[in-house]
Amino acid sequence: MPVTEHPLLVELTLRAGARAHEITSACPCGAAVLADRPDATVVRHAGTVAKAHAPDTDPAGLAPRLALAAGLPGILLPPLTPTATPLHGRLVTFWPYGTAVDPEDPDTAPWEAAGILLARLHRTPAPATLPGMRGPAKAAHAVARLRAAGPHPAVAPVLSAWRALPAWARAEAPMPHTATLCHGDLHLGQLVRHPAPDGPWLLIDVDDLGVGVPAWDLARPAAWFACGLLPPEEWSRFLAAYRAEGGPAVPRDGDPWDALDVPARALTVQTTARAVTKSVAQGRSLDEVEQCLVDACARMGFVPPQLAADSAK
Repeated sequence: MPVTEHPLLVELTLRAGARAHEITSACPCGAAVLADRPDATVVRHAGTVAKAHAPDTDPAGLAPRLALAAGLPGILLPPLTPTATPLHGRLVTFWPYGTAVDPEDPDTAPWEAAGILLARLHRTPAPATLPGMRGPAKAAHAVARLRAAGPHPAVAPVLSAWRALPAWARAEAPMPHTATLCHGDLHLGQLVRHPAPDGPWLLIDVDDLGVGVPAWDLARPAAWFACGLLPPEEWSRFLAAYRAEGGPAVPRDGDPWDALDVPARALTVQTTARAVTKSVAQGRSLDEVEQCLVDACARMGFVPPQLAADSAK
């Protein structure tokens, strides 16, 4: 994606280039925009990535998250500098470039690596200064945007599934477990190889990192599996790797769904809410995958959630 003339992108590109040249003068100059969304603008210059975080990012919350990433090499990609700098009303951080998962080649998806890294993260003692994991708050934000998007036939089943969840999963009450270090937004897009292109896999994106219910980090692939969007073999690879590494979110053996049911439902609602909101904004019908998610929310209304997750591991 070429760099546009948006002031934030222009300045972010300049800063990424300057940071890259501090690291090495042997720089194959050229910048690329990796993401340009309301919640994140990301620019790459050679081996350096500059990220402008969401405008409402709390500096006091981001600081301990960056410090933790700097202190957990082998699990989290460490930042090039452990502090953020302001730019056009946004906080900017700098990172080494890593090779992302190829979305066009699902057979090479690193499900085992994701499970292992997640288990190691969950087993790491959480610093006392770390804030709460932001997963439930992001789900609540997605639902709030859906409510504001306007009328749509899918809104009713999505909101019905949402209201059936316990208050903590809707970010309306404290999480029942706040001692485990969690990623907060785990999916395959949060893994990169570093050093690029074929170094070990590491987790990225610390914006939602914090303490909370560890099953939340398994919830997105669990939800995809439950909705028929993730093949059973891939779900099994991920879950088996997590369990073999001693991950605490689910029992080591037997049925994991007592722990996973509520978070998986919440992530299904979040994903569906985002999909419906996007379709309304674009004035189009739901595609096949989006309709599958809506159907899953409708089914949830007939089966109450397993509230055993309230006493998560």
